[in-house]
Amino acid sequence: MPPLDVRGRPAGESDRMDGTTIEPVLAEKIRRLQGPILILGGSGFIGASLFRLLAAVRPDVYGTATRLPAWRLEGVPAGQVKVADLLVDSNLDRVLDEVKPRTVFDCMAYGGYSFQDDSGLIYATNFDFVTRLLPKLFARGIDRYVHAGSSSEYGDNSAGPSETAAVAPNSDYAVSKLAAAHLVSMFGRKKRMPCVNLRLYSVYGPLEDSSRLMPTLVARCLEGGLPEFVRPDVSRDFVYVDDASEAFVDAALNLREEDYGESFNIGTGTKTTIGELAQTARGVFGVQAEPVFTMPERRWDVTDWYATIDRARERLGWSPKTTLEEGLRRTADWYRGIPDKERYRQASKQFGLDTRHSVSAIVACYKDNLAIPVMVERLTAVFTKLHVDYEIILVNDCSPDDTEEVIARLSRDDHRVIGISHSRNFGSQAAFRSGMELATKNACVLLDGDLQDPPELIEQFVAKWREGYDVVYGRRVKREATPFMQVAYKAFYRVFDWFSYVRIPHDAGDFSLLDRRVVDVLLQFPERDLFLRGLRAFAGFRQTGVDYVRPERMFGTTTNSLARNIGWAKKGILSFSNVPLTMLSVSGAVLLAASVALAVFQLVYRVIYPAGTPSGLTTVLLLILFFGAINLFAVGLVGEYIAKIFEEVKRRPVFIRRSIIRDGEIRPAAATGGAATGQAGPRATS
Repeated sequence: MPPLDVRGRPAGESDRMDGTTIEPVLAEKIRRLQGPILILGGSGFIGASLFRLLAAVRPDVYGTATRLPAWRLEGVPAGQVKVADLLVDSNLDRVLDEVKPRTVFDCMAYGGYSFQDDSGLIYATNFDFVTRLLPKLFARGIDRYVHAGSSSEYGDNSAGPSETAAVAPNSDYAVSKLAAAHLVSMFGRKKRMPCVNLRLYSVYGPLEDSSRLMPTLVARCLEGGLPEFVRPDVSRDFVYVDDASEAFVDAALNLREEDYGESFNIGTGTKTTIGELAQTARGVFGVQAEPVFTMPERRWDVTDWYATIDRARERLGWSPKTTLEEGLRRTADWYRGIPDKERYRQASKQFGLDTRHSVSAIVACYKDNLAIPVMVERLTAVFTKLHVDYEIILVNDCSPDDTEEVIARLSRDDHRVIGISHSRNFGSQAAFRSGMELATKNACVLLDGDLQDPPELIEQFVAKWREGYDVVYGRRVKREATPFMQVAYKAFYRVFDWFSYVRIPHDAGDFSLLDRRVVDVLLQFPERDLFLRGLRAFAGFRQTGVDYVRPERMFGTTTNSLARNIGWAKKGILSFSNVPLTMLSVSGAVLLAASVALAVFQLVYRVIYPAGTPSGLTTVLLLILFFGAINLFAVGLVGEYIAKIFEEVKRRPVFIRRSIIRDGEIRPAAATGGAATGQAGPRATS
């Protein structure tokens, strides 16, 4: 059975997405393009439309997607889709090596939607990526590079500007696209690279995101109504997606050497107000309802936003062919054929990654080289299922195996994976703090790298977090360990509870989710000998637990021992309890009272019964040994507290970072812009 496109009908070889046939003249132009052809950002609206247009005519067309499934590319042969996170440099190299393109259409973009407000990602996608891409394409000697720019580059000067008009960018998106246009210009003018920038206006049509104006308008009109509009005098330049796609083809075919690096406006040249759009839609679809103009504008919106396209018509031989009425009809034809309209609506980027509940997974790694790839795979699956923004911070606590190399390989394939290597083994508590200092998301999840903390439990953690809890910890109702260790672990929490002035939840380890507010509070704590589960309880906030069974290590043997566990118990009690010192004071007072009472008794007895007074060395020795042991124990206990004070007042770093690992590169920590040492107190920056 042939593949079904998103209209729910078999896709013909020469069909567009709206059911119309590709004109022979356009098909011939597509065949004349130098191949192979690579479309970067092939799963987006413009990229997918262009990809499907070209792929309907020739087989050597490839598109990229950050992840699958990508609804706009459903039915496309798997071999023509390159799945890669192109913000990682090695992935870009791999795609270019595999495709060996002669023509590249760059449709990568982020920030064009009002809900895409991550400024760092805007610049990384729209500008930083281009700074890495152009030198690679120039070195390969490609035939054509066509960059999808934006009319947003004009900013506040958007009322029919020519390509040489002054620009006044008014948003991060506008600045990033304008910067990329200037870079394209430099490569074209100075290096004579055959490249061009197309400043696209309000492109609409099949495959557009369901949250945008035109799909919303068409859907409501087909239901007999109208959506809410902004002010009726606001104007836009609406260009049908097939015309915009043809502009890419014409730019690649007709680009002259004197136009290398130039920008061209791609619109209709027609100023259409929102009031006119509403009346046009009413006429096309026979809607009786009157339009309502109460929708708030975006902060960067301007009143008049339309193109002057004389230059594209003269230099590229391109001009729009589809009227607004025809474009609305063809979009409606496509929309009617979608078999699952609710799925189309839910596929909107508006319902994209949840950035409000973004998570940094911080994994303390020591002798976990075999477990780390499994951990990353399972974490990625969990976060993908949750549909939340995330990062994975793997802290190599100077593991003697090849943990650092494993982390580097993983970060090369996924820019969300970040590595930290310490200069020596500082312990898991320091590793967690090191990761928290670099974490950028709205919550941190702390896990051991041995897979004893099941990543799948994070789904329940996030659910509780969304309910309003600031701390969600894993509570071990059972652990796969020897009977002695099971009893010992349970006994520790009960003893600690009795000793400590802070109550920590029974059987709760470090495995937990901490809201950003809690993380910031913990990073303010000045102590160096960390006991995080105690500090977590001390910090307070709204906390709850999730029960789970703690499994054994998946690989290797445990790095814990009875002596280390006793050390953990001692650290926790000494950090959160004055009871041992109080017990010494009470014991001293009781023994002093007992000594006085015994002396009085001995004196009275000697006066009354002089001949019956006991004599002998044994009693004296036992008393001396008893009090001597009490004194030594007391001195030792006080010494433990003094040792903790000694460690704190030296103010040595909690940890020292040797390197930071990003995008497959192991970089010296001091060269990353972040703190190489972990000084307790205010949060370090990276």
